[in-house]
Amino acid sequence: MRTVDKYNFAGKRALVRVDFNVPLDADYRITDDTRIRAAVPTIKKILADGGSVILMSHLGRPKSGPEKKYSLQHLVSRLSDEFGTTVKFAPDCVGEEAVQMAQNLKPGEILLLENLRFYKEEEKGDPAFAEKLSRLGDVYVNDAFGTAHREHASTAVVARYFPNDKVTGYVMQAELDNARRVLDKAERPFTAIMGGAKISDKILIIERLLDRVDYLIIGGGMSYTFVKADGGQIGSSLVENDKLDLALRLIALAKEKGVKMLIPVDSVIADGFSNDANVDTCLSHHIPDNWMGLDIGPNARETYSDIIRNSKTILWNGPMGVFEMSNFAVGTEAVAEAVVQATNAGAYSLIGGGDSAAAVNQLGYGDQVSYVSTGGGALLEFMEGKTLPGVAAIERDDY
Repeated sequence: MRTVDKYNFAGKRALVRVDFNVPLDADYRITDDTRIRAAVPTIKKILADGGSVILMSHLGRPKSGPEKKYSLQHLVSRLSDEFGTTVKFAPDCVGEEAVQMAQNLKPGEILLLENLRFYKEEEKGDPAFAEKLSRLGDVYVNDAFGTAHREHASTAVVARYFPNDKVTGYVMQAELDNARRVLDKAERPFTAIMGGAKISDKILIIERLLDRVDYLIIGGGMSYTFVKADGGQIGSSLVENDKLDLALRLIALAKEKGVKMLIPVDSVIADGFSNDANVDTCLSHHIPDNWMGLDIGPNARETYSDIIRNSKTILWNGPMGVFEMSNFAVGTEAVAEAVVQATNAGAYSLIGGGDSAAAVNQLGYGDQVSYVSTGGGALLEFMEGKTLPGVAAIERDDY
């Protein structure tokens, strides 16, 4: 795979797919600029070579055409500050005005295009739309790992129009390198921590990890499907009743492969889904009627933390509880602290995007773990063994 390091951008207009899908507050201010900061090295490399940059991204999920709250114009000021130059803004991502603005760029200049998803053709992977995008640049750079699992016009299809001039950026390369390190070069003990709401979201990766890990730690809402499958009483906790047999099969598979699978022995419970609800702790197999498990309990926190601290490779995807509510964030915080302690002791830790990345960054631990992925869904699919269209588009000459 060709990377930006192996390409000279002097005099070239680089059409760069970035993932600037950043959260904005009610006043359109960026509340987490992690994804912007991640793309900076790739952009600076192009500019340092003497190239110019055309940035394209999506933002949010606009339903039908342009919406002010999803305009990438809200990012212009932040980008201009980052690069010490006035970043130009194209009010459309295709069309004559965008082409003209791109063609007029001088070396060292940056143009940001309007939201790609203002066009339904983007998510449909429409070749005609991709061809229009391709008119804006001389070379295509994909640095948007977070959308690499989607065969959208800007993430995969547009690469067809740059058969000899398509490369990956530093974010994309780092994501792939770190994922491969965990999958193929993990030091033992290797611990995977799986949280979040549903088993159904994690079936394939759990199955694949059972061939690789020593410990599989389960937390979050998905744990109660395992508890119920194991004969436990879970009150009104979240459960996937159609996945009970699957949960039993995964428990049996872990035992068969010699993997120690841990389900939280106790839980922090509440009599409502609210931070103001009444709170208690109890054994996860004995949650009273009308109460629900919303976080792992103190015994589970201690057990999980001990295992994590003694691990040499750690993969974490999904929180241990409803960490957005302070009363149910303690389990996620304990796991984060243990991951940091293990990393400080020499372990390699990969935080798998999404809510896990948000939790680590909110706690201020982002720079105290080995790598925080910018792409939750893409990382999961890559680790499940699936081909990512955005990666295949760069790797293959005929794509």
